[in-house]
Formats: sequence, C-alpha cells, structure tokens
Amino acid sequence: MTTRPEPPQSGTRAVTSLQNERVKFIRSLDMRKVRRETGLFVAEGASVLMSARDAGWKPTTLVLLAGSAATAAQRELLDWAVAAGAECLEVSEAVLGKLAAKDNPQTMLAVFEQRWNTEPAPDTIPEGSVWLALEGIRDPGNLGTIIRTVDAVGASGIVLIGSCCDPYSREAVRATMGSVFSVPLVRADSDAFQAWVSRWPGDLVGTHLSATDDFRSVPYRAPVLLLMGSEG
Repeated sequence: MTTRPEPPQSGTRAVTSLQNERVKFIRSLDMRKVRRETGLFVAEGASVLMSARDAGWKPTTLVLLAGSAATAAQRELLDWAVAAGAECLEVSEAVLGKLAAKDNPQTMLAVFEQRWNTEPAPDTIPEGSVWLALEGIRDPGNLGTIIRTVDAVGASGIVLIGSCCDPYSREAVRATMGSVFSVPLVRADSDAFQAWVSRWPGDLVGTHLSATDDFRSVPYRAPVLLLMGSEG
C-alpha cells in the first residue's frame, strides 16, 4: 500500500534533485492506485489553479519553475498557496520536466485533496435541478469534457456509477479546464445508485441507441436526472 510521505512543510524551498522524496511522491500521483490510497491529485497550469482558488480550494503543495513567478497572476497564486500553509517548491527545469505533462507542459502545478460528495437526499433537491449520472465511462478526456460541460450549463452535479475512469486523473483534470473544482462529484455502486434513484422525485432520462424521441421536443418533469452509459 502506498502512503503519503511526511506532511508538507509550509514555506518555499528550492528543489533540484530528481531523487527528492517529495518529487517522487508527486510523480507517483499519476497512478490511480496512489491517488485512491492517498486521496490526492495533481492539477497543472496557472489558469486551472486560479479556478481552484476562486472555488475555495487550497493546495497542499505548489510546484513552480524557479524564477517563473514573474506575472501578477503567478505571484498571486504563490501568495495564495503560502497563505494556505502549502509547501511551495521552486524546482529546476529538469525536475519540472518529470512532474509536468509531456504535451504543452506548464510552469506551475499543485497537489490537492480530492473531494467526494454524498448523494443528495431526493426530497431536498431543488425542483429546477439537473443531475447527470454516468456509468462505465472509460476515457478520462471524455469525462473531463463532460465535467466541463456540466459546469458550463449550470447543472448540479455528477454521479459516477461503478467502474468509471478517475475524474482526478491528470488527463481528466486537464480536460475539465478547472471545472473539476466547481462540479460536485458523487461515487456510487450499482446497488446504491438504484436505491437512490428509486426515490427520485422528477424524470429519469436515459440515452439509448434505439430511442426515437427528440430530446428537444419532450416536456420534462423537474428535477431531471440524465443517465448516460459508456462510450461503446
């Protein structure tokens, strides 16, 4: 079992070694097993971190390329992390190359605690709400795009049923473009979901390849729960 290293020490320090334990731990968060065991994940890019800050999240660790906090926005993010008591690591290009994504790497990334919500009690759901339930989503890029869309249209949250891919993987987080910090996420196995949805007060809308109704022409009884299956 993977465990977290010693708690991050607040303040800023320089790191140039690829063998640094904190560097190796952050790198290990690319593995779903480690994310599951530690409850942590990595978000990359100043714009994504600004979304986290604006949504009230606080990082446990901030990593930035040494000398890169040159703009006002980057300095504000560094101040935000310091004020949150996060460990701030100013790293060399070699270290950042190990931690950042290979495609379009950013000069700043951070580690956060995952947030999982419980299913809202059906009798307390506002009438105008729209929730999305997903079963068997396999591609993290697809899931990230769905999270971003849910945020854009103002839906209330997402229920992930069974063996969906991880919304806190690097690929999914990147595809959300920061929306992962604004959309409530719920995990449920099939039995728990069926028990919850049996008390749903509005319409349950399912997608199906053989369906004939145009979703734009159907009246809905709110609140609405939209259920979608896997990409296949």
